[in-house]
Amino acid sequence: MMRVRTPYGDAVDVELHGPEGAPAALFVQGAGPGRAENPIPSSTARLLAGRGYRAAVPERLGRGESAASGPVDLDRELSAITAVSEALSAPVVLIGHSSGCALAILAAAGVPTLAGVMLWEAPLWQFPEGAPAWWAGVKRSIDAGDLEGAIVRYMAGMPPEWIDELRTSPQFPALVHSWIPDGTALALVEERSPRAFLSGIDAPVLALVGTETFPGMTEAASAVAESDANGTAEELRGAWHDWDPTAMAERIARMLTARPEGGLRAEADFPLA
Repeated sequence: MMRVRTPYGDAVDVELHGPEGAPAALFVQGAGPGRAENPIPSSTARLLAGRGYRAAVPERLGRGESAASGPVDLDRELSAITAVSEALSAPVVLIGHSSGCALAILAAAGVPTLAGVMLWEAPLWQFPEGAPAWWAGVKRSIDAGDLEGAIVRYMAGMPPEWIDELRTSPQFPALVHSWIPDGTALALVEERSPRAFLSGIDAPVLALVGTETFPGMTEAASAVAESDANGTAEELRGAWHDWDPTAMAERIARMLTARPEGGLRAEADFPLA
């Protein structure tokens, strides 16, 4: 484990696997359960360590051991991602999951040793009214103190059992305060387009979807890939918003070892049409 302090004074609890100084994967989890409730990134990190790579699974600010006072805004979350990436002192691939994809897109330019960006099922262009309007509604509920209502609005279109699972968290419903960076980032990236934030980086960008996924995710991955000169979209083993750890570890390892001349243009496991 590692504790990283950000310029804002926040302390980020980071689960570490693999040898120090090795090329590293940095997981950026989305809104929802904390690290303990979602073991998939940690399982993937252990598999990467077995291949000789470094892997970091931070606890998001405001969750678990990464305690944070009050609502967490976007700048504080991006500062946390940057601080962890710098502490790794190695080439870093950002691995965004769900709304964490938007955070990874915004954080990419601030990672000095960026080796790549992988985005698992970025939920962009999924809201009928658009992410900016969706987030404005969620934010109004948060500002009014209706935190449970904010969670229900945030999870619009998601299976109801996901909300039921969230209710079992000891941090429910205050955990929605740690979702503010996610909603803000999704609205911002959708409003300005991923290209606005990725065009200044030279590292490859890979948008991934699972072999069993929700409607619209495949199209979103293709749109993200098309927005960047170094972008590629692929399908990888996974179901209903979660990846298969073995397949994901193998794909991350390929990116960590990719040469600039090869980039992400290698043959995909399941290329998207």
